[in-house]
Amino acid sequence: MRAARLAAIVLMGLGVLAYSAWLLEFLVPTGVSPVTQPTADLLLANPLFQVTTGIAGLSFAAAGPPLMRLVPVRWTGRLSALTLAGFGLLLVIGTAAPDSVPIRVLMNLVFAVGTVSLVLWWPPGWRAWALGGLTLVLVTGMLVALGPAGWRGVFSRAQHVAHTVVILIGGAYVLRTPLAKTRKSSVADAMLDRTRPPNPN
Repeated sequence: MRAARLAAIVLMGLGVLAYSAWLLEFLVPTGVSPVTQPTADLLLANPLFQVTTGIAGLSFAAAGPPLMRLVPVRWTGRLSALTLAGFGLLLVIGTAAPDSVPIRVLMNLVFAVGTVSLVLWWPPGWRAWALGGLTLVLVTGMLVALGPAGWRGVFSRAQHVAHTVVILIGGAYVLRTPLAKTRKSSVADAMLDRTRPPNPN
């Protein structure tokens, strides 16, 4: 379980770092307007952004299996891990088709579903953070889909920030939450408790 936690944290951290590489557009000449053009246009402007997006996607996809070992054994927890992995795979696919609207829509839908799943199983204190992240994801998603075209670039970058915030909150949850016992160890502990002599105190 500790190895799974370490793997999940490292992969999510690497993914966030690579996913935030769009900020390099302020250092690298791209010819892309950060106000009117979405971040997907960066993939067509410079191979650097294809590489970083691919790394982000592979990292998030690879984080899925270790997260599956950490989340509760119920569908809401599994959905959280699966949607992060699915989001990563769609990022990888998106590097080959950056102008594909269906892929972008599916990517945003998968991420939103994953954020909703966190709200459904996280404990109350963390659930408030998940709700805040979900609000950011939904608002920025609506702006990207329905906002004025002249501000599409701003909305797209705001959506990247919203996604990053949610993944960072998820990473913090994995880092700060005590490791749960596996189902097997729980059964073993229960059997030990039955055979252990009662505590005289």
